[in-house]
Amino acid sequence: MNSEETEVVDPVEGDESTDQPSWWHRDHPTFAALSGFFTGLLFVLLVPAAFAGVLSLVFDYHRVTELFPFVLVTLVVPLLLVISPRFRRFGFYMWVGIVATALVVGGVGALVLIALVNGQS
Repeated sequence: MNSEETEVVDPVEGDESTDQPSWWHRDHPTFAALSGFFTGLLFVLLVPAAFAGVLSLVFDYHRVTELFPFVLVTLVVPLLLVISPRFRRFGFYMWVGIVATALVVGGVGALVLIALVNGQS
């Protein structure tokens, strides 16, 4: 037999080490960066759509177009995350995701508009 025998211990229910898969490391340096970036991406895509959807259920079209700019108030959430020392890294990468997504969507929209206008002549 092996001189270094190891004991096999059955995992205890409720033990924190068995609740998460072995690849799940919240304290890894890239966890906050990746989750913040993709949260920012989803923030840009889903928050305005959900806001417009809820407004359209409650108000008529004209009133929805008047109230839609108030969706910018939701940008206070990532700002507060950057201010808070505990969530600063997550908030910073959330802003990176917001800005990157906005630039990509705006750039692709501009290119499509240019292609459509040049195709008309």
